[in-house]
Amino acid sequence: MDRFDVAIIGAGVHGASAAYHLASRGVRTVVFEREAPALGPTGRSSGICRAYYTNPFLARMAWESIGMLRRFEEITGGHDAGFRETGFLFLQRDEHRAQVSEVLGGLTEIGIEVELLDRDALAERFPRFDLDGVGFAVWERLAGHADPAATTTGLFRRALELGAEARLGRAVTAIETRNDHVVIEASDGSRTSCSRVLIAAGPWTAPLARRVGVELPLTVERHVVAMFRWGRAEPVVAHADIEAGYYFRPEGSEQFLMGSLHPAPQVDPDSFPQEVAASEVLELSEPLVRRVPHLAGAEPQGGWASLYDVSPDWQPVIGEVAPGVFVDAGTSGHGFKLAPALGRRVAELVTGEAVDPDLRQFDPFRFERGAVLSAGFGRSRIVG
Repeated sequence: MDRFDVAIIGAGVHGASAAYHLASRGVRTVVFEREAPALGPTGRSSGICRAYYTNPFLARMAWESIGMLRRFEEITGGHDAGFRETGFLFLQRDEHRAQVSEVLGGLTEIGIEVELLDRDALAERFPRFDLDGVGFAVWERLAGHADPAATTTGLFRRALELGAEARLGRAVTAIETRNDHVVIEASDGSRTSCSRVLIAAGPWTAPLARRVGVELPLTVERHVVAMFRWGRAEPVVAHADIEAGYYFRPEGSEQFLMGSLHPAPQVDPDSFPQEVAASEVLELSEPLVRRVPHLAGAEPQGGWASLYDVSPDWQPVIGEVAPGVFVDAGTSGHGFKLAPALGRRVAELVTGEAVDPDLRQFDPFRFERGAVLSAGFGRSRIVG
């Protein structure tokens, strides 16, 4: 039977990041993945990288992650994350001004460059927007987007170069906790012993946790991303309309994509519609065209559906759920932008190193104690 210090289940961006940080510390690590890296929800992420969070810890993780993406080739020995700095604009209602002012003070202390724009400044700098219902905006200058698949692959390959091992194409069929170790059985019949296990399998985390007798309050939602060509429309800046509930960013020089900030229907992660209907694209684009009328000239180019593993408060669940068994899941649609830096804290948690005390707020059992975390603005809780 093979023996490792840590086994990771899942090779999405969270599993790949944790593997990289563990391997860089010399921890003997093995990664189980039923398919290949980034073939699940990670590869279908919109890839937006911003640090405008209401939760200070998540803001710090997102900010550190952007820093890692800027230095990705150096960190990973030549791999490219495809990071592009675009800036990002957040349109908000006046009722959120007091909350936002408090949030911005904390973000500035971290070093995040954010600027509050009143309506006059917003109209001057971004004249294409119809500001009906908008009281002010926040501009995050150093935000951008990256390639989720390339980022995951880069972290994963670097982990292998540093000594981690991969068990690709092998689903985990059993997790057995023993007195001083954990045994993992895979779909090929192999059995692997390890001191600790990290389940970072996104929408499949809750079913895997049940194998050790733990019921996590995670649901799975289907979210749509729509693609458009600019067509007759002039390009506009990457932005999120908090009240209307959508996000938007350019994709190269010829296209843009958009998605929803609001909750979506729950689905079975092993059986859900991956194709996007024309009616879904139309419904998603309606608030965008109201906000930026000239985008009515854009040309729909289809899109795709992805999965979010969602916790009751739309904040991550991270911690030990059984002896030697840890989870990193429930990121509720904002997992990609957190993962590069968060992986280091998760690695420290799993190995028992000095743990960032702020990580404790994401205890998977907090809901049983009524310790629900606040997130975002109104229905747009994905803002974090």
